[in-house]
Amino acid sequence: MRAVKGIWRWRRNPLRRGTDRLEAWLALATAVLIAVGAPAAGWFTGRAAHGALLEAVRLQQHQRHLVWATADGPASDVPADPDPETAPQRDAHLRVLAHWPGPDGRRWSGEVTAPHPADAGDRFRIWADAQGRAVTRPMDEGTAAAHAVLAGGAQRRRPARWSRAADGWSYGG
Repeated sequence: MRAVKGIWRWRRNPLRRGTDRLEAWLALATAVLIAVGAPAAGWFTGRAAHGALLEAVRLQQHQRHLVWATADGPASDVPADPDPETAPQRDAHLRVLAHWPGPDGRRWSGEVTAPHPADAGDRFRIWADAQGRAVTRPMDEGTAAAHAVLAGGAQRRRPARWSRAADGWSYGG
């Protein structure tokens, strides 16, 4: 906005120099570039992230599949994630030792999260990768789209943060 005021102010001023006018036009061009460029950069970043995430979704859905696991007993009392902020206590009773078949028929076993409290011998479905290791469920397209929007929004807000940071800079003195 100051660029527009600067151009208007220098419009008919007899003290106006050519460099003053050039500076005002450059300031206006910069403001327009930021106003148009930042959303465009955010959109392109979001599109690129969305494409990459959709490819990851397709790859995960191709490589991961549901298998039947059989609970062997409760897991150790130590949570897999020791941070109480990220590992709620309500999920602690869902951790069990279990075994499941791999794609080659080999028996896999380990600590997994059951979808419900499970006792020894209970069967439930888990996600396994192409080798047979227990993995998280594949990402869906809605989650990928949400991540892409967040990536694009973060990119779009970056010039505003740069501008606020530049306001605090001091040039000499």
